Amino acid sequence: APLPGAPTAALRFAFVSCQNYEQGFYAAYRHLAQDDLDLVVHLGDYIYETSSTGAVPRRHESPAETVSLSDYRNRFACYKSDPDLRRAHQHVPWIVTWDDHEVENDYAGDQSENRDDPKWFLERRANAYQAYYEHLPLRRASLPRGPDLQLYRRFAFGDLATFHVLDNRQYRSDQVCAEGRRGGGNLVEHCSARLNPAATIWGDAQERWLDAGLDASRARWNVLAQSLMMAQIKTRSPAGADVFWTDGWDGYAGARARFLARLALRRPSNPVSIGGDIHSFWANELKPEFDDERSPVVAAEFVGTSISSRGIPYQTTAKALPLNPHVKFFDSRLRGYVRCELSSARWRTVFRAVDQVEDPRSSMRTLATFVVEDGRSNVLSG
Repeated sequence: APLPGAPTAALRFAFVSCQNYEQGFYAAYRHLAQDDLDLVVHLGDYIYETSSTGAVPRRHESPAETVSLSDYRNRFACYKSDPDLRRAHQHVPWIVTWDDHEVENDYAGDQSENRDDPKWFLERRANAYQAYYEHLPLRRASLPRGPDLQLYRRFAFGDLATFHVLDNRQYRSDQVCAEGRRGGGNLVEHCSARLNPAATIWGDAQERWLDAGLDASRARWNVLAQSLMMAQIKTRSPAGADVFWTDGWDGYAGARARFLARLALRRPSNPVSIGGDIHSFWANELKPEFDDERSPVVAAEFVGTSISSRGIPYQTTAKALPLNPHVKFFDSRLRGYVRCELSSARWRTVFRAVDQVEDPRSSMRTLATFVVEDGRSNVLSG
């Protein structure tokens, strides 16, 4: 990589996420390895901790759910037995961050989805973090200390781009408006707690680190590399109420508004958020107040579909798009990855989709392209 601040004309990278081994093959990685990239950014769900019960193209090796250190190590070994994933690692350097399935679905800090004893869960988290560190490219500064691992960090590519790589799981407060004894995410209609500005996904220390890094950055493009979609997405219940999903940023809407308002005030150069988790392609414009048409667009956002994990229901979400005018593109029907081509003048995003995730030799095509011009945050068809 070019030294920080060095004149840099171009950068070409891909970002990926959500590669459930059982739900499809990794043809996307075979194509990615041939795509003449400078970098791959993995945004989480590199492994899945549980196994499927129905018909799937291939199976995890046992156990059904990973808990011990050897369980997590073996799960990583299972995933890395795939030749196309290995080829992608061989051909391109990687930057990684996690989401939830590297430990347990929908965990939040020391809180498990199933409300397990926090002491027991932190032992499980320590096992998962240790295996993650052993199997993925991380610096010694990220060496785990029990259940803790320093993951958020920063990468500069000359004067063209700085990647602010974020941790959306380790420091977050518990999901709001949980139902019954179960934790994790829920679809909610009336949940004022999600507007609480004291709730957090990043935690105070990470948020201060991000603010300081954005203030100090002299890069043309500031990339927020994190596991989730940041834009609001609301659907409607049959009774006409707005519905939101609480494990994503919509469950932490107060924290999101606080951060995006700071972006509007501080105006770092060309912030662009990249995310995963939701198994679908999205192009969005980020605003401090999504329901206020006068609220300024402060950043562009691109969200990648999954490498192999099943997509969210297409028709239900597509029907809700008129409620979300900041969404410029959505498609959950295809698996693939996102390629980004950066110059000092513009950012170009290319959504790349495989035709058949059940076929390890599947062909691949371009689904859509978008452009963000230097000095503007609007997402344009490109």
